[in-house]
Amino acid sequence: MKGIKVLCAAAMAVTLASCSSKQAATTGSDTTNELTKVTLMLDYTPNTNHTGFYVALDKGYYKDAGLDVEIIEPGDNATTSMVASNKANFGVSYQEDVTYALTSEDPLPIKTIATIIQHNTSGFVSLKSAGINSVKDFEGKTYAGWGAPSEEAVIKAVMSAAGADFDKLTIVGADGSGIAGLSDQVGANKVNLSWEFYGWAVTQAMMDGYDVNYMPLNELDERLDYYTPVIITNNEMLEKNPEVVQKFMDATKKGYEYAIDNVDDAAQILHDTALKDTDMDFLKASQKYLSSEYAKDADSWGVMKDSVWDNYTNFMYEYGLIDHKISASEQYTNEFVK
Repeated sequence: MKGIKVLCAAAMAVTLASCSSKQAATTGSDTTNELTKVTLMLDYTPNTNHTGFYVALDKGYYKDAGLDVEIIEPGDNATTSMVASNKANFGVSYQEDVTYALTSEDPLPIKTIATIIQHNTSGFVSLKSAGINSVKDFEGKTYAGWGAPSEEAVIKAVMSAAGADFDKLTIVGADGSGIAGLSDQVGANKVNLSWEFYGWAVTQAMMDGYDVNYMPLNELDERLDYYTPVIITNNEMLEKNPEVVQKFMDATKKGYEYAIDNVDDAAQILHDTALKDTDMDFLKASQKYLSSEYAKDADSWGVMKDSVWDNYTNFMYEYGLIDHKISASEQYTNEFVK
């Protein structure tokens, strides 16, 4: 999930890249006796954002579609570039990363082919005892984050809308402690705010007994209700192997639809296939929340809207995160999830 950094050794990243490149090169039409090999690179370590993939593997949906899917983890957020270079056929990314990639000086050849969740499920978290009940209360407090330019832009936007002075908020780098590191005291070495995903960090904290205030980002500014995470592929796959893309997305969609309708079983599959050391009660609680969010307010899982892409692209341009705008149609397609 965004904001939870997973650092892999450089040697491991090179190994994965080499392995993925070889597998990507084998992608082609199915034969009677063998499956088409494809790779899916996650954004971080497995979590309930990814349940549909593991369900599709466990239930044989990919195999039934003629695919041999390998799920791999990235080396320090390398997913977008790995997919762009065809060292992974598919990847889990974020709307903002896609927009960055497509508006860069040397645009990457990628496209978004589905959103995993319909709404932004992240927000600002503080201990209830800290008395941070509105964005105005950010003044005089300390926020710990991961240092992305978009992070500061988002905070500036919501504080400005609330009539709060951004200069009165202290921003420091996160130490990895998350909600457990929050304090209700103000001063040196005290952190009062963080930005977390409700379905993972916030759910875990509440189950651990923390009494928190949570401010959903999508309720603070409609432009910030962007897609996170999303599924991407590269232009070569779209041009040369659209039938493989369709098979992959049909099976993936089936996996997420199963997770929507079978919460506990989906959580058990994720536990048994990828998260054996994770508490089952927590996984069920996290899965219950996300299963209700995967296709919320949508006609079908995975489909996206121009308005969501345009809103956040305009936001990024307004705050100087990108130097020109790009149309929604250049960033995504619903062709494979209709």
